[in-house]
Amino acid sequence: MKYLFILSVVLLVSASACKKEALTPEPPLIQRKYKLPEIDLSNWKVTLPISNSSGKPVEVEPPEILSYATNEQLLPFMYNDSTDAALVFYTYPESSTANSSYSRTELREQMVPGSNNTNWTFDQGGRMRGTLAVEDISSDGDGKPHRTIIMQIHGRLTNEQRDLIGEDDNNAPPILKIYWNDGKVRVKTKVLKDLNASDTEILHTAAWGDDEGRNFSTIVGHEKFTLEVVASAGRLEVTLNDDETFVYGDVHMQKWSVFENYFKAGNYLATTDDGAYATVKYYDLEVTHD
Repeated sequence: MKYLFILSVVLLVSASACKKEALTPEPPLIQRKYKLPEIDLSNWKVTLPISNSSGKPVEVEPPEILSYATNEQLLPFMYNDSTDAALVFYTYPESSTANSSYSRTELREQMVPGSNNTNWTFDQGGRMRGTLAVEDISSDGDGKPHRTIIMQIHGRLTNEQRDLIGEDDNNAPPILKIYWNDGKVRVKTKVLKDLNASDTEILHTAAWGDDEGRNFSTIVGHEKFTLEVVASAGRLEVTLNDDETFVYGDVHMQKWSVFENYFKAGNYLATTDDGAYATVKYYDLEVTHD
């Protein structure tokens, strides 16, 4: 009888526990919202910090770049953050282009997909607008964050100009570089060293020097910010967060009209330090031409 009583109690407790468990609702599943960035890459190619079989940086053009989310070569350097609706550009020092010692994961505008030969002049005009954030970046030996270039307007020689001055490629200086520099946005442009230089002399890269540079007053840190660049005849405007604008409309911009140009955007890390890296996120990016 004693054992039967104990068994009855155990069965009652078990039944009660099962009933309580059955009445207790399951906790709701956490609903995660995934959103992909809405950036059209149809008119962009990307340069990576790794080399191809010829020892040059790997480049991926349209239409292959459109499949970046499944491209094994691109995935370490250019990928989606679907929890943040961002396109991520990651880079570190390794392979660099012929005219630079720095590596990059950076987009280059192609007005005709797959070709570098069609570009635009300031007289024709162009506008680039993007929202981005420098999520993470390494520091130097003194603890100061490295710099990275996040937007550019790069000059280009026509084939005729290239042949005229005896160059072996179409490279011309970048008229605009926009840096993330220790939490600030810094703008650098080119200036003609000799205003009396001939139309042929100004085609040489050595004819152009750097201006002193300007910092926007807003400290962006690692938060989102928006940049807009507008180029027109003899004029360049750079605006941060639709609030503060730098305007360049002097003789140097007027002289620049001799060059073709293309936009660039991404992560161009301005250091060769061992162990350096940078992660830049783009939330939107748009280019238009009149």
